[in-house]
Amino acid sequence: MKKFDAIVIGSGISGGWAAKELCEKGLKTLVIEKGRMVKHVEDYPTMSMDSWDMEHRGAMTLEDTQKHHVQIRSGFVGDSTKHFFTNDLENPYQEKQRFDWIRGNQVGGRSLTWGKQVYRWSDYDFESNIREGIGIDWPIRYKDIAPWYSYVEKFIGVSGEKMGLDHLPDGEFLPPFEMNCVEKHFRTEMEKKFKNRPVTIGRIAHITKAQPWHIELGRSECQNRNRCSRGCPYGAYFSSNSATLPAANRTGNLTIRPNAIVHSIIMDPKTNKAKGVRVIDAETFEVVEYAAKIVFVCASTLGTTQILLNSKSARYPNGLGNDSGELGHNLMDHHYHVGATATFDGFEDMYYKGRKPTSLFIPKFVNISPQTKVPEFLRGYDYQAANSGRADWGRGNSIAGVGAEFKDGLMKPGGWSMGLMGFGETLPYHENQVTLHETLKDKWGIPQLVLDAGLKDNEWKMRKRMATDAAEMLEASGFKNVATFDNVGGFGNGIHEMGTARMGRDPKTSVLNAHNQIHGVPNVFVTDGSCMTSANCVNPSITYMALTARAVNFAVSELKKKNL
Repeated sequence: MKKFDAIVIGSGISGGWAAKELCEKGLKTLVIEKGRMVKHVEDYPTMSMDSWDMEHRGAMTLEDTQKHHVQIRSGFVGDSTKHFFTNDLENPYQEKQRFDWIRGNQVGGRSLTWGKQVYRWSDYDFESNIREGIGIDWPIRYKDIAPWYSYVEKFIGVSGEKMGLDHLPDGEFLPPFEMNCVEKHFRTEMEKKFKNRPVTIGRIAHITKAQPWHIELGRSECQNRNRCSRGCPYGAYFSSNSATLPAANRTGNLTIRPNAIVHSIIMDPKTNKAKGVRVIDAETFEVVEYAAKIVFVCASTLGTTQILLNSKSARYPNGLGNDSGELGHNLMDHHYHVGATATFDGFEDMYYKGRKPTSLFIPKFVNISPQTKVPEFLRGYDYQAANSGRADWGRGNSIAGVGAEFKDGLMKPGGWSMGLMGFGETLPYHENQVTLHETLKDKWGIPQLVLDAGLKDNEWKMRKRMATDAAEMLEASGFKNVATFDNVGGFGNGIHEMGTARMGRDPKTSVLNAHNQIHGVPNVFVTDGSCMTSANCVNPSITYMALTARAVNFAVSELKKKNL
Protein backbone atom coordinates (compact mmCIF):
# COMPACT_ATOMS: atom_id res chain seq x y z
CA MET A 1 0.00 0.00 0.00
CA LYS A 2 1.69 3.22 -1.20
CA LYS A 3 1.63 5.92 1.47
CA PHE A 4 0.96 9.66 1.26
CA ASP A 5 0.39 12.35 3.85
CA ALA A 6 -2.98 13.22 2.33
CA ILE A 7 -5.39 11.91 -0.27
CA VAL A 8 -7.86 14.10 -2.15
CA ILE A 9 -10.71 12.37 -3.97
CA GLY A 10 -11.73 14.50 -6.95
CA SER A 11 -9.92 17.28 -8.82
CA GLY A 12 -12.71 19.76 -9.49
CA ILE A 13 -13.28 23.07 -7.74
CA SER A 14 -13.11 21.68 -4.18
CA GLY A 15 -10.53 18.99 -4.90
CA GLY A 16 -8.22 21.41 -6.68
CA TRP A 17 -8.33 23.77 -3.71
CA ALA A 18 -7.70 20.93 -1.25
CA ALA A 19 -4.69 19.84 -3.32
CA LYS A 20 -3.25 23.35 -3.49
CA GLU A 21 -3.60 24.03 0.21
CA LEU A 22 -2.30 20.62 1.34
CA CYS A 23 0.69 20.73 -1.00
CA GLU A 24 1.59 24.30 -0.08
CA LYS A 25 1.53 23.30 3.59
CA GLY A 26 4.11 20.62 2.88
CA LEU A 27 2.01 17.45 2.68
CA LYS A 28 2.76 14.83 0.06
CA THR A 29 -0.66 14.68 -1.56
CA LEU A 30 -2.31 12.20 -3.91
CA VAL A 31 -5.23 13.45 -6.00
CA ILE A 32 -7.43 10.60 -7.24
CA GLU A 33 -9.54 11.41 -10.31
CA LYS A 34 -12.19 9.15 -11.81
CA GLY A 35 -11.65 10.40 -15.36
CA ARG A 36 -8.85 11.09 -17.79
CA MET A 37 -5.98 13.53 -17.54
CA VAL A 38 -6.67 16.99 -18.97
CA LYS A 39 -3.67 19.28 -19.34
CA HIS A 40 -4.19 23.03 -19.42
CA VAL A 41 -4.31 24.40 -23.00
CA GLU A 42 -2.85 21.20 -24.47
CA ASP A 43 -6.12 19.30 -24.01
CA TYR A 44 -8.59 22.01 -25.10
CA PRO A 45 -9.17 20.80 -28.69
CA THR A 46 -11.96 23.23 -29.65
CA MET A 47 -10.77 26.30 -27.75
CA SER A 48 -10.20 28.41 -30.90
CA MET A 49 -12.51 26.77 -33.41
CA ASP A 50 -15.37 28.49 -35.19
CA SER A 51 -18.50 26.55 -36.11
CA TRP A 52 -17.33 26.24 -39.72
CA ASP A 53 -14.13 24.56 -38.51
CA MET A 54 -16.18 21.67 -37.12
CA GLU A 55 -17.21 18.72 -39.22
CA HIS A 56 -20.92 19.15 -38.46
CA ARG A 57 -20.90 22.93 -37.92
CA GLY A 58 -21.22 22.37 -34.17
CA ALA A 59 -24.08 19.88 -34.31
CA MET A 60 -23.73 16.60 -32.44
CA THR A 61 -23.93 13.26 -34.21
CA LEU A 62 -26.56 10.68 -33.28
CA GLU A 63 -23.84 8.60 -31.65
CA ASP A 64 -22.74 11.53 -29.49
CA THR A 65 -26.29 12.39 -28.43
CA GLN A 66 -26.75 8.79 -27.31
CA LYS A 67 -23.55 8.97 -25.26
CA HIS A 68 -24.87 12.12 -23.57
CA HIS A 69 -28.57 11.30 -23.66
CA VAL A 70 -29.14 12.57 -20.11
CA GLN A 71 -26.89 15.61 -20.14
CA ILE A 72 -28.19 17.03 -23.42
CA ARG A 73 -31.42 17.78 -21.54
CA SER A 74 -29.52 20.65 -19.92
CA GLY A 75 -28.60 22.41 -23.15
CA PHE A 76 -24.97 22.73 -22.05
CA VAL A 77 -23.52 19.85 -24.07
CA GLY A 78 -22.60 20.45 -27.71
CA ASP A 79 -20.09 19.32 -30.28
CA SER A 80 -17.55 21.88 -29.06
CA THR A 81 -17.83 20.84 -25.39
CA LYS A 82 -18.77 17.14 -25.41
CA HIS A 83 -15.23 16.09 -24.44
CA PHE A 84 -15.73 17.70 -21.02
CA PHE A 85 -18.97 15.85 -20.22
CA THR A 86 -19.29 12.28 -19.00
CA ASN A 87 -20.46 9.38 -21.15
CA ASP A 88 -23.94 8.61 -19.77
CA LEU A 89 -23.95 5.10 -21.24
CA GLU A 90 -20.85 4.13 -19.27
CA ASN A 91 -21.98 5.85 -16.06
CA PRO A 92 -25.64 4.92 -15.54
CA TYR A 93 -27.87 5.84 -12.62
CA GLN A 94 -31.53 5.38 -11.77
CA GLU A 95 -34.16 8.13 -11.58
CA LYS A 96 -37.27 7.75 -9.44
CA GLN A 97 -38.00 11.33 -10.46
CA ARG A 98 -36.35 13.06 -13.38
CA PHE A 99 -32.86 14.16 -12.36
CA ASP A 100 -30.52 15.82 -14.84
CA TRP A 101 -27.12 14.83 -13.48
CA ILE A 102 -24.50 16.91 -15.29
CA ARG A 103 -21.03 15.40 -14.85
CA GLY A 104 -17.47 16.03 -15.95
CA ASN A 105 -15.25 13.11 -15.05
CA GLN A 106 -11.76 14.37 -15.90
CA VAL A 107 -8.89 16.14 -14.20
CA GLY A 108 -10.43 19.53 -13.44
CA GLY A 109 -13.95 18.15 -13.26
CA ARG A 110 -16.68 20.71 -13.79
CA SER A 111 -14.30 23.57 -13.04
CA LEU A 112 -13.71 23.47 -16.81
CA THR A 113 -17.38 24.12 -17.61
CA TRP A 114 -18.86 25.93 -14.60
CA GLY A 115 -20.71 29.24 -14.91
CA LYS A 116 -18.08 31.10 -12.83
CA GLN A 117 -20.60 33.26 -10.95
CA VAL A 118 -19.35 33.92 -7.40
CA TYR A 119 -21.36 35.44 -4.56
CA ARG A 120 -20.72 35.41 -0.84
CA TRP A 121 -23.29 34.26 1.66
CA SER A 122 -24.36 36.47 4.55
CA ASP A 123 -25.49 35.69 8.08
CA TYR A 124 -29.05 36.03 6.85
CA ASP A 125 -28.38 32.91 4.77
CA PHE A 126 -26.45 30.97 7.41
CA GLU A 127 -29.23 31.67 9.92
CA SER A 128 -32.18 30.95 7.62
CA ASN A 129 -32.80 27.37 8.80
CA ILE A 130 -32.84 28.15 12.52
CA ARG A 131 -34.84 31.33 11.95
CA GLU A 132 -37.59 29.47 10.13
CA GLY A 133 -37.39 26.09 11.86
CA ILE A 134 -36.35 24.32 8.65
CA GLY A 135 -33.83 21.46 8.65
CA ILE A 136 -30.97 22.08 11.07
CA ASP A 137 -28.80 25.07 11.93
CA TRP A 138 -25.52 25.77 10.19
CA PRO A 139 -22.61 25.32 12.65
CA ILE A 140 -20.83 28.38 11.22
CA ARG A 141 -21.59 32.04 10.59
CA TYR A 142 -20.30 34.65 8.16
CA LYS A 143 -17.46 35.74 10.45
CA ASP A 144 -16.09 32.18 10.38
CA ILE A 145 -15.78 32.09 6.61
CA ALA A 146 -15.34 35.78 5.63
CA PRO A 147 -11.51 35.76 5.73
CA TRP A 148 -11.50 32.58 3.64
CA TYR A 149 -13.76 34.18 1.06
CA SER A 150 -11.17 36.96 0.75
CA TYR A 151 -8.34 34.46 0.55
CA VAL A 152 -9.81 32.49 -2.33
CA GLU A 153 -11.21 35.53 -4.19
CA LYS A 154 -7.78 37.13 -4.40
CA PHE A 155 -6.24 33.94 -5.77
CA ILE A 156 -8.88 33.04 -8.34
CA GLY A 157 -9.56 36.59 -9.57
CA VAL A 158 -13.14 37.91 -9.30
CA SER A 159 -14.47 40.83 -11.33
CA GLY A 160 -17.36 42.69 -9.79
CA GLU A 161 -18.87 45.85 -8.36
CA LYS A 162 -19.16 46.68 -4.67
CA MET A 163 -22.74 47.35 -3.64
CA GLY A 164 -22.75 47.68 0.15
CA LEU A 165 -25.60 45.20 0.68
CA ASP A 166 -25.83 43.39 4.01
CA HIS A 167 -27.38 40.30 2.44
CA LEU A 168 -24.81 40.12 -0.39
CA PRO A 169 -21.42 40.95 1.13
CA ASP A 170 -18.84 42.60 -1.08
CA GLY A 171 -15.60 40.82 -1.86
CA GLU A 172 -12.10 41.29 -3.24
CA PHE A 173 -12.93 42.52 -6.73
CA LEU A 174 -11.07 43.20 -9.94
CA PRO A 175 -12.66 45.79 -12.30
CA PRO A 176 -16.18 44.81 -13.38
CA PHE A 177 -17.25 44.07 -16.94
CA GLU A 178 -19.14 46.90 -18.65
CA MET A 179 -22.87 46.86 -19.35
CA ASN A 180 -24.13 47.62 -22.85
CA CYS A 181 -26.47 50.54 -23.57
CA VAL A 182 -29.75 48.68 -23.02
CA GLU A 183 -28.48 47.16 -19.79
CA LYS A 184 -27.45 50.63 -18.57
CA HIS A 185 -30.91 51.91 -19.50
CA PHE A 186 -32.51 49.07 -17.58
CA ARG A 187 -30.43 49.80 -14.48
CA THR A 188 -31.28 53.51 -14.62
CA GLU A 189 -35.01 52.77 -14.86
CA MET A 190 -34.82 50.21 -12.07
CA GLU A 191 -33.18 52.79 -9.80
CA LYS A 192 -36.17 55.07 -10.43
CA LYS A 193 -38.95 52.48 -10.11
CA PHE A 194 -37.63 49.89 -7.61
CA LYS A 195 -35.45 51.26 -4.84
CA ASN A 196 -34.98 47.81 -3.25
CA ARG A 197 -33.98 45.99 -6.45
CA PRO A 198 -30.44 47.10 -7.31
CA VAL A 199 -28.94 46.01 -10.63
CA THR A 200 -25.26 45.19 -11.05
CA ILE A 201 -23.03 43.28 -13.42
CA GLY A 202 -22.53 39.64 -12.48
CA ARG A 203 -19.64 38.88 -10.16
CA ILE A 204 -17.58 36.33 -12.04
CA ALA A 205 -14.30 34.42 -11.66
CA HIS A 206 -12.71 36.04 -14.71
CA ILE A 207 -9.52 38.06 -14.56
CA THR A 208 -9.99 41.60 -15.83
CA LYS A 209 -6.69 42.90 -14.44
CA ALA A 210 -4.09 40.21 -13.85
CA GLN A 211 -2.28 40.36 -10.52
CA PRO A 212 1.32 39.15 -9.98
CA TRP A 213 0.17 35.81 -8.57
CA HIS A 214 -2.03 35.25 -11.63
CA ILE A 215 0.83 36.04 -14.00
CA GLU A 216 3.14 33.67 -12.11
CA LEU A 217 0.80 30.82 -13.02
CA GLY A 218 0.57 31.93 -16.66
CA ARG A 219 -2.90 33.43 -16.34
CA SER A 220 -4.00 36.62 -18.10
CA GLU A 221 -7.07 38.79 -18.78
CA CYS A 222 -10.34 37.60 -20.27
CA GLN A 223 -10.50 38.11 -24.04
CA ASN A 224 -14.33 38.13 -24.22
CA ARG A 225 -14.41 35.22 -26.66
CA ASN A 226 -17.46 33.49 -25.14
CA ARG A 227 -15.82 30.06 -25.51
CA CYS A 228 -15.32 29.42 -21.82
CA SER A 229 -16.73 25.90 -21.62
CA ARG A 230 -14.26 24.69 -24.25
CA GLY A 231 -11.33 25.47 -21.94
CA CYS A 232 -9.63 28.87 -21.74
CA PRO A 233 -6.08 28.97 -23.16
CA TYR A 234 -5.52 32.32 -21.42
CA GLY A 235 -6.36 30.94 -17.99
CA ALA A 236 -8.60 33.98 -17.63
CA TYR A 237 -11.38 32.14 -15.87
CA PHE A 238 -10.62 30.11 -12.80
CA SER A 239 -10.33 26.35 -13.15
CA SER A 240 -8.39 23.67 -11.31
CA ASN A 241 -6.36 23.13 -14.48
CA SER A 242 -5.26 26.77 -14.87
CA ALA A 243 -4.80 27.70 -11.21
CA THR A 244 -5.00 25.41 -8.18
CA LEU A 245 -3.43 22.26 -9.64
CA PRO A 246 -0.47 24.16 -11.20
CA ALA A 247 -0.01 25.90 -7.84
CA ALA A 248 -0.01 22.52 -6.10
CA ASN A 249 2.30 21.00 -8.68
CA ARG A 250 5.02 23.64 -8.33
CA THR A 251 5.54 22.58 -4.69
CA GLY A 252 6.78 19.17 -5.76
CA ASN A 253 4.29 17.54 -3.38
CA LEU A 254 1.53 16.66 -5.86
CA THR A 255 0.76 13.28 -7.42
CA ILE A 256 -2.28 12.92 -9.69
CA ARG A 257 -3.79 9.49 -10.34
CA PRO A 258 -6.31 9.77 -13.21
CA ASN A 259 -8.60 7.00 -14.47
CA ALA A 260 -9.07 5.74 -10.93
CA ILE A 261 -12.51 4.76 -9.63
CA VAL A 262 -12.76 5.13 -5.86
CA HIS A 263 -14.53 2.07 -4.51
CA SER A 264 -14.46 3.01 -0.82
CA ILE A 265 -12.58 4.57 2.05
CA ILE A 266 -10.79 1.99 4.19
CA MET A 267 -11.32 2.14 7.95
CA ASP A 268 -8.92 1.03 10.69
CA PRO A 269 -11.12 -0.66 13.31
CA LYS A 270 -8.48 -0.16 16.00
CA THR A 271 -8.32 3.62 15.72
CA ASN A 272 -11.74 4.34 14.18
CA LYS A 273 -9.94 6.45 11.59
CA ALA A 274 -9.61 6.10 7.85
CA LYS A 275 -6.32 4.53 6.84
CA GLY A 276 -6.64 4.88 3.08
CA VAL A 277 -8.65 4.58 -0.11
CA ARG A 278 -9.47 1.56 -2.27
CA VAL A 279 -9.31 2.30 -6.02
CA ILE A 280 -10.24 0.39 -9.19
CA ASP A 281 -8.23 1.20 -12.30
CA ALA A 282 -10.78 2.41 -14.86
CA GLU A 283 -9.00 0.68 -17.75
CA THR A 284 -7.40 -2.48 -16.29
CA PHE A 285 -9.89 -3.05 -13.40
CA GLU A 286 -6.92 -3.65 -11.08
CA VAL A 287 -7.70 -2.93 -7.42
CA VAL A 288 -5.14 -0.71 -5.68
CA GLU A 289 -5.04 0.71 -2.16
CA TYR A 290 -3.41 3.98 -1.06
CA ALA A 291 -2.73 4.99 2.54
CA ALA A 292 -2.81 8.48 4.04
CA LYS A 293 -3.07 10.32 7.34
CA ILE A 294 -6.00 12.45 6.19
CA VAL A 295 -8.56 12.12 3.39
CA PHE A 296 -10.46 14.94 1.68
CA VAL A 297 -13.56 13.76 -0.18
CA CYS A 298 -14.31 16.23 -2.99
CA ALA A 299 -15.91 14.04 -5.67
CA SER A 300 -18.90 16.39 -6.10
CA THR A 301 -22.05 15.92 -4.06
CA LEU A 302 -23.43 12.76 -5.64
CA GLY A 303 -20.04 11.18 -6.31
CA THR A 304 -19.01 11.82 -2.71
CA THR A 305 -22.25 10.38 -1.38
CA GLN A 306 -21.84 7.29 -3.53
CA ILE A 307 -18.36 6.72 -2.10
CA LEU A 308 -19.41 7.30 1.51
CA LEU A 309 -22.48 5.06 1.21
CA ASN A 310 -20.32 2.33 -0.33
CA SER A 311 -17.68 2.63 2.41
CA LYS A 312 -19.32 0.13 4.74
CA SER A 313 -17.73 -1.55 7.73
CA ALA A 314 -18.71 -3.23 10.97
CA ARG A 315 -18.63 0.20 12.62
CA TYR A 316 -20.52 1.89 9.77
CA PRO A 317 -22.87 -0.64 8.15
CA ASN A 318 -24.94 2.13 6.50
CA GLY A 319 -22.08 4.16 5.08
CA LEU A 320 -19.04 5.94 6.45
CA GLY A 321 -19.93 8.37 9.22
CA ASN A 322 -23.64 7.72 8.85
CA ASP A 323 -24.56 7.53 12.53
CA SER A 324 -27.26 10.15 12.00
CA GLY A 325 -28.90 8.35 9.07
CA GLU A 326 -28.79 11.65 7.16
CA LEU A 327 -26.17 10.60 4.61
CA GLY A 328 -27.83 10.80 1.17
CA HIS A 329 -30.80 12.84 2.40
CA ASN A 330 -31.63 16.58 2.11
CA LEU A 331 -30.55 16.76 -1.54
CA MET A 332 -30.87 20.30 -2.86
CA ASP A 333 -30.32 22.15 -6.13
CA HIS A 334 -31.28 25.55 -7.50
CA HIS A 335 -34.33 25.91 -9.72
CA TYR A 336 -34.35 28.31 -12.64
CA HIS A 337 -35.38 28.57 -16.33
CA VAL A 338 -38.21 30.87 -15.29
CA GLY A 339 -38.64 34.59 -15.94
CA ALA A 340 -39.61 36.90 -18.80
CA THR A 341 -38.38 38.18 -22.15
CA ALA A 342 -39.08 41.44 -23.99
CA THR A 343 -38.01 43.67 -26.86
CA PHE A 344 -36.79 47.25 -26.78
CA ASP A 345 -37.29 50.06 -29.30
CA GLY A 346 -34.38 52.43 -29.67
CA PHE A 347 -30.58 52.49 -29.52
CA GLU A 348 -30.58 51.48 -33.19
CA ASP A 349 -27.34 53.39 -33.68
CA MET A 350 -25.65 51.42 -30.90
CA TYR A 351 -24.05 48.03 -30.82
CA TYR A 352 -21.83 46.18 -28.42
CA LYS A 353 -18.30 44.92 -28.83
CA GLY A 354 -17.12 41.49 -27.74
CA ARG A 355 -18.92 38.79 -25.84
CA LYS A 356 -18.62 39.45 -22.13
CA PRO A 357 -18.79 36.26 -20.05
CA THR A 358 -21.40 37.56 -17.63
CA SER A 359 -24.75 39.31 -17.55
CA LEU A 360 -26.75 41.54 -15.24
CA PHE A 361 -27.42 40.38 -11.72
CA ILE A 362 -30.32 41.40 -9.50
CA PRO A 363 -29.79 40.19 -5.90
CA LYS A 364 -32.70 38.67 -4.03
CA PHE A 365 -35.11 41.27 -2.72
CA VAL A 366 -37.86 39.26 -0.98
CA ASN A 367 -37.66 37.59 2.43
CA ILE A 368 -34.43 39.37 3.34
CA SER A 369 -35.96 41.36 6.20
CA PRO A 370 -39.27 41.64 8.06
CA GLN A 371 -40.21 44.46 5.67
CA THR A 372 -39.65 42.33 2.54
CA LYS A 373 -41.33 39.15 3.79
CA VAL A 374 -43.90 37.61 1.45
CA PRO A 375 -46.62 35.23 2.65
CA GLU A 376 -46.57 32.73 -0.24
CA PHE A 377 -43.22 31.03 0.34
CA LEU A 378 -39.98 30.90 2.32
CA ARG A 379 -36.54 32.04 1.06
CA GLY A 380 -35.90 33.90 -2.15
CA TYR A 381 -34.49 34.22 -5.64
CA ASP A 382 -32.26 36.44 -7.73
CA TYR A 383 -32.04 37.09 -11.46
CA GLN A 384 -29.12 35.89 -13.54
CA ALA A 385 -28.70 35.31 -17.26
CA ALA A 386 -30.17 38.79 -17.57
CA ASN A 387 -28.94 39.29 -21.09
CA SER A 388 -29.65 41.91 -23.73
CA GLY A 389 -28.44 42.08 -27.30
CA ARG A 390 -29.41 42.62 -30.91
CA ALA A 391 -30.69 39.94 -33.23
CA ASP A 392 -28.19 38.72 -35.84
CA TRP A 393 -28.53 36.95 -39.20
CA GLY A 394 -29.97 33.89 -37.49
CA ARG A 395 -33.33 35.68 -37.25
CA GLY A 396 -33.76 34.83 -40.90
CA ASN A 397 -34.78 31.33 -39.87
CA SER A 398 -38.16 32.66 -38.76
CA ILE A 399 -38.70 35.48 -41.26
CA ALA A 400 -40.23 35.07 -44.71
CA GLY A 401 -37.97 36.31 -47.47
CA VAL A 402 -35.76 35.45 -50.42
CA GLY A 403 -33.10 37.04 -52.63
CA ALA A 404 -30.12 39.36 -52.29
CA GLU A 405 -32.03 42.18 -50.59
CA PHE A 406 -33.32 39.79 -47.94
CA LYS A 407 -29.86 38.36 -47.30
CA ASP A 408 -28.22 41.78 -47.19
CA GLY A 409 -30.80 42.91 -44.66
CA LEU A 410 -29.88 40.07 -42.35
CA MET A 411 -26.31 41.33 -42.22
CA LYS A 412 -27.53 44.44 -40.41
CA PRO A 413 -28.19 44.18 -36.67
CA GLY A 414 -31.80 43.51 -35.73
CA GLY A 415 -33.74 44.95 -32.81
CA TRP A 416 -32.80 44.80 -29.13
CA SER A 417 -34.23 42.21 -26.76
CA MET A 418 -33.69 41.29 -23.15
CA GLY A 419 -34.44 38.39 -20.84
CA LEU A 420 -34.52 38.06 -17.06
CA MET A 421 -34.12 34.53 -15.69
CA GLY A 422 -34.77 33.79 -12.04
CA PHE A 423 -32.60 31.59 -9.84
CA GLY A 424 -34.40 30.21 -6.79
CA GLU A 425 -33.56 28.45 -3.54
CA THR A 426 -34.83 24.98 -2.68
CA LEU A 427 -35.44 23.86 0.88
CA PRO A 428 -33.60 20.89 2.45
CA TYR A 429 -36.30 18.21 2.35
CA HIS A 430 -35.33 14.96 4.07
CA GLU A 431 -37.21 12.94 1.46
CA ASN A 432 -35.16 14.38 -1.40
CA GLN A 433 -32.49 11.74 -1.38
CA VAL A 434 -29.95 9.52 -3.09
CA THR A 435 -29.41 5.83 -2.27
CA LEU A 436 -27.43 2.88 -3.62
CA HIS A 437 -29.29 0.39 -5.80
CA GLU A 438 -29.49 -3.04 -4.22
CA THR A 439 -28.55 -4.98 -7.37
CA LEU A 440 -27.62 -2.71 -10.30
CA LYS A 441 -23.92 -1.86 -10.60
CA ASP A 442 -21.72 -0.03 -13.08
CA LYS A 443 -19.02 -1.80 -15.07
CA TRP A 444 -16.54 -1.42 -12.20
CA GLY A 445 -18.87 -3.14 -9.76
CA ILE A 446 -19.92 0.02 -7.91
CA PRO A 447 -23.62 0.12 -6.94
CA GLN A 448 -25.54 2.60 -9.10
CA LEU A 449 -27.07 5.66 -7.51
CA VAL A 450 -30.84 5.99 -7.26
CA LEU A 451 -31.97 9.62 -7.33
CA ASP A 452 -35.33 10.62 -5.90
CA ALA A 453 -35.77 14.39 -5.59
CA GLY A 454 -38.07 17.09 -6.87
CA LEU A 455 -39.48 20.56 -6.32
CA LYS A 456 -42.29 21.01 -3.82
CA ASP A 457 -45.04 23.50 -3.09
CA ASN A 458 -42.69 26.19 -1.74
CA GLU A 459 -40.64 26.20 -4.94
CA TRP A 460 -43.66 26.10 -7.26
CA LYS A 461 -45.16 29.14 -5.53
CA MET A 462 -41.80 30.89 -5.74
CA ARG A 463 -41.60 30.27 -9.49
CA LYS A 464 -44.89 32.08 -10.10
CA ARG A 465 -43.52 35.15 -8.35
CA MET A 466 -40.18 34.87 -10.21
CA ALA A 467 -42.00 35.08 -13.56
CA THR A 468 -44.38 37.91 -12.64
CA ASP A 469 -41.64 40.00 -11.02
CA ALA A 470 -39.46 39.65 -14.12
CA ALA A 471 -42.31 40.83 -16.34
CA GLU A 472 -43.09 43.70 -13.97
CA MET A 473 -39.50 44.95 -14.06
CA LEU A 474 -39.25 44.82 -17.85
CA GLU A 475 -42.58 46.58 -18.37
CA ALA A 476 -41.71 49.28 -15.84
CA SER A 477 -38.41 49.88 -17.67
CA GLY A 478 -40.05 50.58 -21.02
CA PHE A 479 -39.68 47.22 -22.75
CA LYS A 480 -42.30 45.91 -25.20
CA ASN A 481 -43.78 42.50 -26.02
CA VAL A 482 -43.16 41.20 -22.54
CA ALA A 483 -43.76 37.45 -22.17
CA THR A 484 -43.19 35.18 -19.20
CA PHE A 485 -41.77 31.66 -19.45
CA ASP A 486 -41.36 28.63 -17.17
CA ASN A 487 -39.32 25.76 -18.56
CA VAL A 488 -38.70 23.93 -15.33
CA GLY A 489 -36.86 20.85 -16.63
CA GLY A 490 -35.67 18.34 -14.07
CA PHE A 491 -34.12 18.52 -10.64
CA GLY A 492 -30.35 18.72 -11.02
CA ASN A 493 -30.56 21.06 -13.99
CA GLY A 494 -29.18 23.86 -11.84
CA ILE A 495 -25.97 21.78 -11.58
CA HIS A 496 -25.65 22.76 -7.92
CA GLU A 497 -26.33 19.48 -6.12
CA MET A 498 -25.94 20.02 -2.38
CA GLY A 499 -26.70 18.79 1.09
CA THR A 500 -26.37 14.99 1.25
CA ALA A 501 -23.64 15.02 3.93
CA ARG A 502 -24.63 18.20 5.69
CA MET A 503 -22.72 20.16 8.31
CA GLY A 504 -24.29 20.59 11.73
CA ARG A 505 -23.77 20.95 15.44
CA ASP A 506 -25.26 17.61 16.51
CA PRO A 507 -23.89 14.23 15.33
CA LYS A 508 -27.42 12.86 15.69
CA THR A 509 -28.74 15.08 12.87
CA SER A 510 -25.71 15.77 10.66
CA VAL A 511 -22.74 14.07 9.04
CA LEU A 512 -20.08 16.79 9.38
CA ASN A 513 -19.04 19.25 12.06
CA ALA A 514 -18.13 22.93 11.75
CA HIS A 515 -14.73 22.06 10.25
CA ASN A 516 -16.14 19.70 7.60
CA GLN A 517 -14.95 16.65 9.54
CA ILE A 518 -17.06 13.53 9.63
CA HIS A 519 -18.29 13.50 13.23
CA GLY A 520 -17.11 9.98 14.01
CA VAL A 521 -14.10 9.82 11.67
CA PRO A 522 -11.86 12.79 12.50
CA ASN A 523 -9.34 12.36 9.66
CA VAL A 524 -11.94 12.43 6.86
CA PHE A 525 -13.11 15.81 5.57
CA VAL A 526 -15.88 16.56 3.05
CA THR A 527 -15.82 20.02 1.45
CA ASP A 528 -17.80 19.81 -1.80
CA GLY A 529 -21.49 20.59 -2.20
CA SER A 530 -22.57 17.63 -0.10
CA CYS A 531 -21.56 19.55 3.05
CA MET A 532 -24.15 22.30 2.56
CA THR A 533 -26.90 22.68 5.16
CA SER A 534 -29.10 25.00 3.09
CA ALA A 535 -28.92 26.18 -0.51
CA ASN A 536 -29.39 29.97 -0.67
CA CYS A 537 -30.18 31.21 -4.20
CA VAL A 538 -26.68 32.16 -5.34
CA ASN A 539 -24.06 30.03 -7.04
CA PRO A 540 -22.30 28.04 -4.30
CA SER A 541 -18.83 27.34 -5.71
CA ILE A 542 -17.04 30.22 -3.95
CA THR A 543 -18.43 28.90 -0.66
CA TYR A 544 -17.07 25.41 -1.43
CA MET A 545 -13.65 26.95 -2.11
CA ALA A 546 -13.64 28.97 1.11
CA LEU A 547 -14.81 26.02 3.20
CA THR A 548 -12.13 23.82 1.63
CA ALA A 549 -9.27 26.23 2.35
CA ARG A 550 -10.57 26.67 5.89
CA ALA A 551 -10.89 22.91 6.46
CA VAL A 552 -7.37 22.23 5.17
CA ASN A 553 -5.96 24.87 7.50
CA PHE A 554 -7.72 23.18 10.42
CA ALA A 555 -6.76 19.66 9.34
CA VAL A 556 -3.06 20.44 9.02
CA SER A 557 -3.10 22.22 12.37
CA GLU A 558 -4.72 19.18 13.99
CA LEU A 559 -2.26 16.87 12.24
CA LYS A 560 0.68 18.81 13.66
CA LYS A 561 -0.89 18.55 17.12
CA LYS A 562 -1.17 14.78 16.52
CA ASN A 563 -4.94 14.92 16.98
CA LEU A 564 -5.60 13.12 13.70
